[in-house]
Amino acid sequence: MVLAGGSLSNGDPVDKLMGSAIKFMAIGANEKLNMNVDIKQVINDVKPDLIVVDHMITIPSIVTSGIPWISSWSNGPLTLDWIINDYHGLPPGGSGLPTNYDKVVSENIRHKVIQGIHESWVKYNNYLVANGCPELKPGQIMHPSPYANIYMTPKELDYTDVRPLPDNFYGFDYYKRSGSEQTFEIPEQLRDKPGKLIYFSLGSMGSANVDLMKRLINILAKSPNRFIVSKGMYHNTYSLPDNMWGERTVPQIQVLSICDLVLTHGGNNTVTESMFYGKPMIVLPLFFDQHDNGQRLTETGLGVRLNPFTCTDREMLDSIDRLLTDQSLAVRLTNISHRIQTERRIEGINNIIDNIVNK
Repeated sequence: MVLAGGSLSNGDPVDKLMGSAIKFMAIGANEKLNMNVDIKQVINDVKPDLIVVDHMITIPSIVTSGIPWISSWSNGPLTLDWIINDYHGLPPGGSGLPTNYDKVVSENIRHKVIQGIHESWVKYNNYLVANGCPELKPGQIMHPSPYANIYMTPKELDYTDVRPLPDNFYGFDYYKRSGSEQTFEIPEQLRDKPGKLIYFSLGSMGSANVDLMKRLINILAKSPNRFIVSKGMYHNTYSLPDNMWGERTVPQIQVLSICDLVLTHGGNNTVTESMFYGKPMIVLPLFFDQHDNGQRLTETGLGVRLNPFTCTDREMLDSIDRLLTDQSLAVRLTNISHRIQTERRIEGINNIIDNIVNK
């Protein structure tokens, strides 16, 4: 129940989950609900046959419109627990805890988070009920759609073996954008240098932490490999060492297709896109589902999770070397990439839409 906008500072993921959840329910939910009247007006003007919504709260004007709607969940799959309110012993979404974590302790953590947001959650729930929505269950932040709910994660990272989902929940390997398939040319200053090619990005929010970017870049400067860096909005405030090239933004899809390893904050888009191309990942999580994604990659043996604020030079450099030289991992990821690209599960969304609008 944390949202983007959680703390980007160092700290225990569970503490950050609590703090971000409280902040979101106290401020973020109310701010997002301000759009309810505008959305209602748009629905009345457009009169759509179907609505697809990607929010982390319930929008009453959509739920009560009488128009079929699909809920799209862009976060990691563990955080679906804040919608379906069914845990099957899994830790709270956003906590970054392993799936085999002590169940009693895990539920105590979940209970503390629910208690921490109780006052704001009650106000939010009362608003929804007053505007015609069903009442939420304690620990639930949003109503699932009675029509269809879609989310993205590769099968290999999903939790459905532990926590079955309702029949109207559909998982897809990625939401990767397409239609822009031009190639990326390795910059001249890196082209003839030795070493593997590594992509480093902390996303738009993480890259705004210049001190953190500098810290990690200083470590990576000691690597014999080459790096393409997404520098972010403060790109002009620091320079890169000789084994790196970067700009404010780089074409991520194109870079992922040619790099050998990905260093990422663990946002769900980057994780799923990296899996699409079969790339090993070091996840440096900052908040919410990024901790879960890093943990899930670690426990499935498909990547490594490190604390970006406290990892040592040795931990980072050894992790890079290990992932780049792990041949069995390379075979696994190649097979996963082949499955994802040949199955093209994403095309099933069209069938879901057709079935709803043609009923």
